Amino acid sequence: MNFDVVVIGSGPGGYVCAIRSAQLGLKTAIIEKYDTLGGTCLNVGCIPSKALLDSSEHFHNATHTFKTHGINVENVGIDFKQMIERKNQVVKQTCDGVDFLMNKNKIEVFHGVGSFVDKNNIKITKKNGETTQIQTKNTIIATGSKPTLLPNMTLDKTRIISSTEALTLPELPKTMIVIGAGVIACELGSVYARLGTKVTMIEYLDGLIPSMDKEMGKELQKSLRKMSLEFHFSHKVTSVVNKGETVEVKAEGKDGKENVFEAEYCLVAIGRKPFTDGLGLENIGIETVKGKIPVNAHLETKVEGIYAIGDVIDGAMLAHKAEEEGVFVAETIAGQHPHINYLLIPGVVYTWPEVASVGYTEEQLKTQGKAYKTGKFPFRALGRARASMDIDGIVKVLADATTDEILGVHIIGARAADMIATAVTAMEYRASAEDVARMSHAHPTYMEALKEACLAATANRALHV
Repeated sequence: MNFDVVVIGSGPGGYVCAIRSAQLGLKTAIIEKYDTLGGTCLNVGCIPSKALLDSSEHFHNATHTFKTHGINVENVGIDFKQMIERKNQVVKQTCDGVDFLMNKNKIEVFHGVGSFVDKNNIKITKKNGETTQIQTKNTIIATGSKPTLLPNMTLDKTRIISSTEALTLPELPKTMIVIGAGVIACELGSVYARLGTKVTMIEYLDGLIPSMDKEMGKELQKSLRKMSLEFHFSHKVTSVVNKGETVEVKAEGKDGKENVFEAEYCLVAIGRKPFTDGLGLENIGIETVKGKIPVNAHLETKVEGIYAIGDVIDGAMLAHKAEEEGVFVAETIAGQHPHINYLLIPGVVYTWPEVASVGYTEEQLKTQGKAYKTGKFPFRALGRARASMDIDGIVKVLADATTDEILGVHIIGARAADMIATAVTAMEYRASAEDVARMSHAHPTYMEALKEACLAATANRALHV
């Protein structure tokens, strides 16, 4: 069996790369170690977490905002098993969709662990131990990532859990400790807090979503506090022990004092690390650097014809970043000249309110010594936000002090995840804040907040504050 392209890993980066390769006329195969396609994102990441986020938001609204809207409901309860079952169905439908796309594009699918025999031969080992060997001209490594653990910590997957287990708990916890305060921690923490779980977050750094603009973290904390989340920042976790029915977590505060926390479950969400186990990289002379596979500007490794994309290489661990890289590599192999602007790959936190960001943060511009100006606009000043009772949040626009070019956009508020696409579009075309400010935005919409923030950045011209 000879192929032009073989992709190892079927997450968003891998399966999109396979589809684009097939579209370009390349004979393509994809290898996936698990029984279903879709990788972490579709099976135990982006898709199932969003399903639970939506379910928990419906419950939260039924118990907190319906009455104000004039909707009276009684005896609102949670069928947690049904909630998990609906999530499972969403996952199945999405993964089945990937199967359909593989068939549609005539992509050969192999299930098993793919490992390099040499640069042009890949061995596929099935669960039952049977092996198959295929040949390829080009290989794309798209094996993704797995949860990071603290030193000397072991996930027992019953009480001490990762995000994977948090999506399939057998019961709705009364209490939960979340170690970490990044994207995954905030999203899953908010899911359970909405459902009534007492959630305590413990973070080594000094705020929420530390990789994003600092002001976004502060605003998000205000919103999550309304759901009774408890925060302990600047705390170093020193011990996590399963006590049987509970988990005991010890953490040292910045004052040096040891604090003890206890809950039914402890979710460890401190980040993810590249997954390259079992690839046989040593057989082709590829060594990882801090766990990641080094690549050049074409995303090609030191071995000609072998590429790597997504979480296994440098950069943000985001599904859409991996997708862009998958298309980039496929088109490069086909002789085209694609381009990725990594600065303009947006990041999103799917809490409510949502947080979305693209471009430089204010902290980065200060570090660079870049002269910039800032425009802000609060959601509570929007008629649309008041109508929907989604008044938490702001839009923050950072623009070059001299040229007015937009350098960064940071949004926390309703539908921020969708709003950020407009900012990406404007920045791809190197728009100025005034360019966006002079474009007509439909009224009443959330997008008016972006227009107003751009007006604010342009000589403080915001109209509605």
